[in-house]
Amino acid sequence: MHTGSTETVHEYNHYVGGLRMKKTGKKIIGIVVLLLIVVLLQGSMVSTYNDEYKLVLQFGKVVRVVETPGLSFKIPFLQTTQSIPNYEMIYDLIPSEVNTRDKKVMVTDSFALWSVTDPLAYLSRLGANKANAESRISVVVYNAVKNVISSTDQADVISGRDGKLAEMITEKIGSSLDSYGIKVKKVETKLLDLPDSNKEAVYQRMISERQNIAAGYIADGEYQSNVIKNSTDKEVSIIISEAQAQAEKIRAEGEAEYMRILSGAYNDEGKADYYNYIRSLDALKASLKGDNKTIILDENSELAKILRGNY
Repeated sequence: MHTGSTETVHEYNHYVGGLRMKKTGKKIIGIVVLLLIVVLLQGSMVSTYNDEYKLVLQFGKVVRVVETPGLSFKIPFLQTTQSIPNYEMIYDLIPSEVNTRDKKVMVTDSFALWSVTDPLAYLSRLGANKANAESRISVVVYNAVKNVISSTDQADVISGRDGKLAEMITEKIGSSLDSYGIKVKKVETKLLDLPDSNKEAVYQRMISERQNIAAGYIADGEYQSNVIKNSTDKEVSIIISEAQAQAEKIRAEGEAEYMRILSGAYNDEGKADYYNYIRSLDALKASLKGDNKTIILDENSELAKILRGNY
C-alpha cells in the first residue's frame, strides 16, 4: 500500500516537470523569434539624414540611391548601405606662383567650396573617397587660376581681388568635374601677393608712380593758381588804370575850374590885386625852403612894397 502511493507521487512529479519544460521551451522559442524579428527589422531599416546620400548596395552594386531624408527599408543581410556627404565642403589649396599677362609673378593662395552632386559617379570614379576628390579639385582649380591670371595684367588682377577674379576662375572651371560627380561652387582667394624676391622693387615702383601722380596734381594746381592769379592781377590793373584815368580826369577838371576862377579874378580889377598878393606870398614861401632864409628884393618890387606895408 505504501509502495503504490510512492510510485503515484513519482509519476505526478514527472508529469509536472514535463509540463514545466514544455512551457520553458515555448518561452525560449518566443524570445528567439522576437529577437530575430528585431534583428530583421533593424537590418532592413535605412535611416537617411539631411547631410547625406544613402546608397543601397547588393553584392557590391548600387541598387538604389536614397536622397530624401527619412526612414526607408532594404533586404536584411542581403543588402548593405553606404553614406555619401551631401553638404558643402572646403578644400584649401596649396599656395602657388603664376605669371600674369604682363609677365609679372603673383603668389595665389585659394580655397574651393565643393559638394557631391552625383553620388553614383562619385562612387564609381573616385571610390567615394574625399582625398581622391580633392586631388582632382586641386588640379582643375590650379589650371583655372593659372589660365585666368595669365590672361590678365597684374594691375587688373590686383583690382579684381574684390570678387571679380573669383567669378572668372569659377566660370573657367565650369562643368569640368561633373563626370566625377562633384562640383566646385566657388573659388575664393585668401591671398594674392607678390613673391618676396621682387616685393621691394615693385613697392618702390609703385611709390615712384604715386609720387609722379602727386607731382602732376601739384603742377596742375600751381598752373590753376597762376591762371587765377594772372586773371586777378589783370583785373586789378584794369581797376587801377580806370581809377588813375578817373583821377586824371578829376584833376584836369579841377585845374580847368581853377584856371576859370583865376581868369575871372584877373578880369575883375578889384580881385586882381588880392590874387597878386596871394601869389606873391606863395612865391615868397617857396623861396624860403631849406636853410637859406635870406631874401633879396628890389625895393620897387610888389613883394617889397607888401613887406614894407606900402602896398
